[in-house]
Amino acid sequence: MSRAGTTLALVAVLAGCGGGRDAPPAPRTPRIALVMKSLANEFFLTMEKGARDHQARHASEYALLANGIKDELDVSRQVDLVEQMVAEKVDAIVLAPADSKALVGAVKRALDAGVVVVNIDNRLDAAVLAARGIKVPFVGPDNRKGARLAGEYLARRLRPGDPVAIVEGLPTAENAVQRRLGFEDAVKAAALRLVSSQSGDWEMAKANQVASAQLGEHPGLKALLCANDSMALGAVAAVKDAGKAGQVQIVGFDNISAVRDLLREGRVLATVDQHADQLAVFGIEAALDILRGQAAAADRETPVDLITAETLGPR
Repeated sequence: MSRAGTTLALVAVLAGCGGGRDAPPAPRTPRIALVMKSLANEFFLTMEKGARDHQARHASEYALLANGIKDELDVSRQVDLVEQMVAEKVDAIVLAPADSKALVGAVKRALDAGVVVVNIDNRLDAAVLAARGIKVPFVGPDNRKGARLAGEYLARRLRPGDPVAIVEGLPTAENAVQRRLGFEDAVKAAALRLVSSQSGDWEMAKANQVASAQLGEHPGLKALLCANDSMALGAVAAVKDAGKAGQVQIVGFDNISAVRDLLREGRVLATVDQHADQLAVFGIEAALDILRGQAAAADRETPVDLITAETLGPR
């Protein structure tokens, strides 16, 4: 081979190697895992869709792995999902924990493995985090404030002393606790009478049973304050079965599509929108900021809005 041919061959080899050994490697696209609660709940399906739509618009910036559990009580499966994502060496986990305490151990193991963790939707228990010596940023709404908005709207349509009942979420979930406290704040401020507060486990069928029992035990009940919209749907059915449609007001939390129809029909008085389609996106963006070194791991409060038939307008 001539000298010119040898030179051309050497250039070709160097080009095929990326320009020489000093060329920086191409940056790896970070992988972010979204671990949600029950995918039987429309709220989390909306959350997943919002996250996937965001990733599709930012495909060059990150890859998304989205998972959820079969129902709100399947906590052990959610722990397994977090462990699985750590084993798959994702860069970050955006977690909506089903239980505020039970997931902390898995979160600690993720952090120890160098995985960024961002907590959304339901806040991890502060005392348990402190006991483990870890901090995890919470990106999500003020659930107590949101529930208080719905409770105050309801109270303006009742009289002091009127009996009301709460259908709570899971007592081991911090957002359930905060929503109960928000409802109680509104009940106390309006001098309403809280006659019952029981857990519906976030589920429609269980809430139907609870609401039916509350209506039977308290025939003069004026309202049911439900800590999510799935339970509000169960309460609506219970009120109808008791022959009290139009006599018992119902409020919920989450603004799912099935409840929006009931708002327009007057069968649900109000709900609270915590923007399910954006909630995971807020967490993903926070995780990306941390991975890029653009922000510290800090809490971020996301919006909540009261939704009524008036705010919805016509179909």
